[in-house]
Amino acid sequence: MCAIRFDELIAAIGGVPIGFPEQIDSFTRIEIDSRRIQPGDLFWALDGETHNGHKFVTEAFQNGALAAVVEEDFIETDRTIRVQDSLMALWDFADWYRRQFDALIIGVTGSVGKTTSRRMITAVLSARFQGVESPKNYNNRFGVPLSLLQLEDQHDFGVFELGASKPGEIAELTEIVHPEVGVITSIGPSHLDEFGSYENIVNTKGELLERLPAEGFAILNGDDRNVRQLGSRATCPVTLVGERKHNDLIATDVVVRNGELEFRVGSTSFTVPVNGKHHLTAALIAIAVGRQIDMTDEEIQQGLQSFTSTQGRCQTISIGPWTVIDDSYNANPMSMSAACRTLKDWQTKGKRIFLAGDMLALGEWSEDFHHLLGEEITRSKIDRLIAIGSQAAYVAGSARKNGMDAGCLGTCCDQETAMMLLDLWLEPDDVILIKGSRGMKMETFIPRLQQLAQQRSTASSPQDSIQRKVA
Repeated sequence: MCAIRFDELIAAIGGVPIGFPEQIDSFTRIEIDSRRIQPGDLFWALDGETHNGHKFVTEAFQNGALAAVVEEDFIETDRTIRVQDSLMALWDFADWYRRQFDALIIGVTGSVGKTTSRRMITAVLSARFQGVESPKNYNNRFGVPLSLLQLEDQHDFGVFELGASKPGEIAELTEIVHPEVGVITSIGPSHLDEFGSYENIVNTKGELLERLPAEGFAILNGDDRNVRQLGSRATCPVTLVGERKHNDLIATDVVVRNGELEFRVGSTSFTVPVNGKHHLTAALIAIAVGRQIDMTDEEIQQGLQSFTSTQGRCQTISIGPWTVIDDSYNANPMSMSAACRTLKDWQTKGKRIFLAGDMLALGEWSEDFHHLLGEEITRSKIDRLIAIGSQAAYVAGSARKNGMDAGCLGTCCDQETAMMLLDLWLEPDDVILIKGSRGMKMETFIPRLQQLAQQRSTASSPQDSIQRKVA
């Protein structure tokens, strides 16, 4: 972030300075984790979901913090700025800070595909311009204001994810982001336990469009009926993207290969180094954004070619003689369906094995959605299924009911049992797709598989055959 004077900060958040030395003039970095404090940082004490930052103010000063923003009831300490609510003060500061810049701000929301779309837009725009994007999965009420603080004078654009787990959250986030461009990827059943209904999810995603300026524009997944219908809520131009004829930007001649997606838009061919056809929507969104700001198709292709998958998001890993598709970051019914298609399309001489963890936060609909997953796994002609978690019996039972052989199914309550089954099944050239909700910690299967490969390699050869690559 740019250098900010403390008097500017105090005015922006309505804070009261306590014991502030005159020689402390400005800061260039805000940190909310006392362990990551660097000398000269401003520590912002937040009452978070798992920790209260006020307990670590002393540690932050010991690590070199210049000052700290704290709430009014915090015990007296010098070099503090007192506010009534530290999170709301962070929002006020982020709002003020955002208004200091003229960069094109793009807001991305949806039930699935937010991170991929955000990163693909960034890859495309970076072929000509300089900008920033949300780090990691900073898309909630804590992460979004911190993401905005990355903006600096040299930046031409910023691409920020907007997530929500209950009605009204997208509207609130747009009040500090002030996006000029709105992107909606896909809408599906996610966080149903907190939203309460599918209709609430749709309406919440539409809050982004209602807050775009007339001079801005929106890019929507036109193949998703609910997203398409939200277009009427925008007062700015709307571009629909997808494969169907009613869209404004249409993909044709789509070809899916291991590690590559190829398609045409009009007379131009595009290729993206990704696994799975479900990346097509993100690619089309990025193309549409690039064309709207007058980038050439050559520049757009250059950007798409530079795209790389992040850890846990359909990343390819070679472990011994097997291919692992690490899609473990999170899961909901839509992303599980995409995973089934990815595994179905994977070209291999070996077996296709789906290691499926529970989909969480589906409320009273959880059993139904896990039944549907079992159906789709069977339709996708996947060779083996290992279902893990409290909902595993519903997934495996549905797969069996729909025709999958009982000898190709495994229902496991823990990872140890799942690894025993994998040890029995795995042969050279097999491909394993790993996916489940965040709380299932499916990413921990990666080191377990590496250990298994090492054990087999040691038994047959002294050389370690484990190699990792990112597709």
